[in-house]
Amino acid sequence: MLAIKTLTDNLTVYKRNIRLMGDKFEISVVGNNPLLADEQIDIAIDEINRVEKLLSAFSDDSSINHINRNAGVAPVKADGETFRLINRALQISELTYGAFDITYLADNAFNEATAENNLVKTAKRTLPLASYKNIVLDAVKQTVFLKEKGMRIGFGANGKGYAADRAKYVLQMNGVSSGVINFGGDLLAWGLQPNLQPWTVADADISQLNQPFADLEISNLAFATSVNAEKYASISNKKFTNVFNPKKGFPVSGITSVSILSPTAEFADALATPILTIGVNAGLYMINQLNQVACVIIDDQNRVYPSKDIAL
Repeated sequence: MLAIKTLTDNLTVYKRNIRLMGDKFEISVVGNNPLLADEQIDIAIDEINRVEKLLSAFSDDSSINHINRNAGVAPVKADGETFRLINRALQISELTYGAFDITYLADNAFNEATAENNLVKTAKRTLPLASYKNIVLDAVKQTVFLKEKGMRIGFGANGKGYAADRAKYVLQMNGVSSGVINFGGDLLAWGLQPNLQPWTVADADISQLNQPFADLEISNLAFATSVNAEKYASISNKKFTNVFNPKKGFPVSGITSVSILSPTAEFADALATPILTIGVNAGLYMINQLNQVACVIIDDQNRVYPSKDIAL
C-alpha cells in the first residue's frame, strides 16, 4: 500500500492498486492510521468482489446466470439488488433512446463480424432480438423475463461503476470520510483532500494529453470518460470506430470523447458511451435536462462542448 504524507492533522492518503473485475482499480482513503486504512481498503475490495460475483453470467448461483439461461422460456425471480440494478438500467435505456442497452446476443455476433457484408447483415439480424424492450420486469413478483431465446444481459457498461459506488458506501460506513476510487480510469471521489481542498481532475483532449483544458472539482461526484476506440472496420474504404448506433445498426463517428460528472459512478459509467452515439447536440440537450449531471464533449474537430453547469 502506498502512503502519501501531508501536513494537515497528520492525515495521509493511503493507496492500493489492484486488478478487479478484469480491470485496474486504485482505492485511496484519507486517514492517519496505516493499519486501519489497510483494513478499510480490504473491506472495499471484498465488496467489489461481491458485486463481481453478483453480476457474473457464469456463476451458477447468480441471478444473471439464471435469467440468461431462461431467456425465452420463463421469468426468473431475481434477488432484490439485481432486480433494482436491471430496473435502473432500463430507465437509462429509455433516457438514451436505447443507446445504452444491457442486452446482447449469446453468439456475440457483432464481435465476430469484420467484413462489410457480415457486419451489415449481422446488425440487421441481431437488432430485433437484442433490445432492452424485450426485458419484462414484474415488480410485484420481482421477476425478470427475457422474451427472446437468443437474448442475454450483462453489465460490462455499468458494472464497475456500480461496484465503485458500493465500495464507497462500505468505506463510508466504516468511517472513511474522504477517498477516491479509480475504476478503469474513471473516478469516484468523496470528502476533501488532506489539505481541505476538493478533489479535482484535469480533463483533456485525448490527442493532447499534456494540455488539460479544465480542472473539474469531483468531490462527492463520479467522473467517467468514454472515447472512440482505435479499432476500425473498413466499409466502402471509410474508417469507422467500433461504436455502433443501436437504432440503425451501423458504426457512427463525430465525437472523440465524452466525460460525465454525476453523483453516482453507476450512472456516469453508463451514460458516457451512449452519448458517443447520440451526437453533440442531442447529448448536450439530454444532459442539460438532468439534475446534478454535467458533461464535456470533444468532437472529431477538437472542439469542446461543455454542458450548462461547466465553465471552461
